[in-house]
Amino acid sequence: MLTILLSFLFSISSATDTVASVEHTSIQAKSDSTVAERVTIDKIFIIGNKKTRKKIILRELDVKEGEVYDTEDLEQILKADKNKITNLRLFTSVEVTTLHLSPTLVDIVIQVSERWYTFPAPIFDLVDRNFNDWWQNQNHDLSRTNYGVRIYQNNFRGRNETLRLILQFGYTKKFGLSYRIPYIDRSQRHGLSFGFDYSENKNVPYTTSEHKQVFLDSEDLLRVERSFYLGYRFRNSFYTRHNAYLTFNSNAINDTLATLNPNFYQAGSTLQRYFEFMYVFQHDKRDIVAYPLHGSEFEVEFRKSGLGIFNDINQYKLHLRYTKYIDLQRNFYLANYTSTYFSGPEEQPYDNLGALGYKNDFVRGYELFLIEGQRYFLNRTTLKKKLFSFRERLNFIPVEQFRDFPLAVYIKTYFDFAYTENIERYDENFMNTSLTNQYIYGTGFGLDFVTSYDTVIRFEYSFTKENTSGFFFHLKKEF
Repeated sequence: MLTILLSFLFSISSATDTVASVEHTSIQAKSDSTVAERVTIDKIFIIGNKKTRKKIILRELDVKEGEVYDTEDLEQILKADKNKITNLRLFTSVEVTTLHLSPTLVDIVIQVSERWYTFPAPIFDLVDRNFNDWWQNQNHDLSRTNYGVRIYQNNFRGRNETLRLILQFGYTKKFGLSYRIPYIDRSQRHGLSFGFDYSENKNVPYTTSEHKQVFLDSEDLLRVERSFYLGYRFRNSFYTRHNAYLTFNSNAINDTLATLNPNFYQAGSTLQRYFEFMYVFQHDKRDIVAYPLHGSEFEVEFRKSGLGIFNDINQYKLHLRYTKYIDLQRNFYLANYTSTYFSGPEEQPYDNLGALGYKNDFVRGYELFLIEGQRYFLNRTTLKKKLFSFRERLNFIPVEQFRDFPLAVYIKTYFDFAYTENIERYDENFMNTSLTNQYIYGTGFGLDFVTSYDTVIRFEYSFTKENTSGFFFHLKKEF
């Protein structure tokens, strides 16, 4: 099947090679046959930043006024700078132009179109891990939804600060407030964040059977969770970030849950209070974060739950992720994602177990399953071909920030595999060992639609090692 798909992808390459990417456009430059091999940057002009402070944009630039650059090098530097400005996610479009004042002197003009920064976005979310889990495992039960409103004030004060308020009802009642300040110093290297979240449920997964969550429904309140956090961020270079968080968690469940699964919080406890320290290192050289086609990302995440103040939990987690994106030319692209997870000690609360099946860590074709384990390895590979892309100006839309409509469509084929180490104490009566202690794999083909405001819609048809197949739908990028 993969051979046929690859042949099909390459057969259509000549028909689509001339189409430009929605987000991956080249730097504009004035043609001048008399341009010298080395040029000096005279002035850098920024146009269109009605709210965004100029220093927020200048922070992303590698080029500086008064500096001298090789002409060929300058084009590549400006292309990277354009991507870094785009990755701020403050603008719907970014254009970088060089204006030649003389053979050895140039100006840089950066023109941006700002996004809509205040979003009173309505909430209508599925509570399950993904659309496919909700549609098949939970029989697309509409009661398993959340509704309410998220109010985001992005680019607050024009400094790329973010204020978030969540008022959510339905399956999970949740109220949250957070504030992120990316830079608190003149050098724009240090930032802070803090927040509070409260949630309560009357329907809670209390165990896993045949690698699928089993839920308890009740008219009574089953679980209440509260968390307070303080975060610190250090950005010592354009591409490297260090983030540290200290969180206090206070959780409670009712007696019924503790009886059904005494290991939910361990030892039949109905209360769980603990401090958690988390450190995240990220080296990110992706071209466009919303839908990367070139570059790489490396991330290390370490969590220590339980710092000796309370005895409710003692757990560590180490998660390593590496992603590589390769432009194969002729509108072909290859992406590979590797994820490795370790945790300890052997005895851990059910509610805190790691598993394949959350966020980006799953094998395509196994979206319906939650494969719990203390250690796992995952590799995902995608080969894609851009079919076409365009950008339209929809002048009939009354709001300026929504008039630009980009769309790119990619056809793809993929292959994923993973290995999860079984939890020895797992009760075999629940058949939670059928997908552990062995390699599993999934393959298939699909279409990706990439459009405005970082929206990615994916349609995939997958085949698995167990000779099952099915159609799967996703509303975010692969990894």
